[in-house]
Amino acid sequence: MAFDILTMILRATAGFFTLMFLVRTAMRFLRVSFITPLGQFVLATTNWATVPLQRVLPAIGRLDPAALLPAWLMQALLVLLLVFLSGRTPGAPLSLLLGCALIGALELLYLALYLVMGVVIIGVVLSWVNPYAPLAGPINALSRPLLAPFRRILPPISGIDISPLIFLLVVQILLYVLQRAAGSFYFMLYI
Repeated sequence: MAFDILTMILRATAGFFTLMFLVRTAMRFLRVSFITPLGQFVLATTNWATVPLQRVLPAIGRLDPAALLPAWLMQALLVLLLVFLSGRTPGAPLSLLLGCALIGALELLYLALYLVMGVVIIGVVLSWVNPYAPLAGPINALSRPLLAPFRRILPPISGIDISPLIFLLVVQILLYVLQRAAGSFYFMLYI
């Protein structure tokens, strides 16, 4: 039971910071202003890792590898830590590190998909409840490019946009595929 509680705390902490790094990456890529409460929160929770890394890893166009690298490392280190805390004997060091790196990348994609799901859901709810809320601008700027391809294919029906529903279905399918893929790579950790 203590292991399960510790695992939950570690996953929640690593997941929070990973999501903040992903939001920072998305905001920079989509050129969403950081001069909002959301932007300031993201900067405050990620500057400790990204600012030093930006000296070594410059931006590639609009992509910020200094924010993506800590997100991936956090997930890879989480997998490695959970392997050692599990009490099971890990495999060869090279396969263990390779497995943690690969599973960390899959977990990063998994969290990125959950992030885009959350952004779309929050955007839909805000459009119903309070479209002029301070958070509505950044959320719409983040969700608009995600929904644009679906809106081109499926125009509003009687004034109701169902593209978020189709988008969420596609994301859930991708989450299922990623979960199965990550599960199949766990064997690398104990060989």
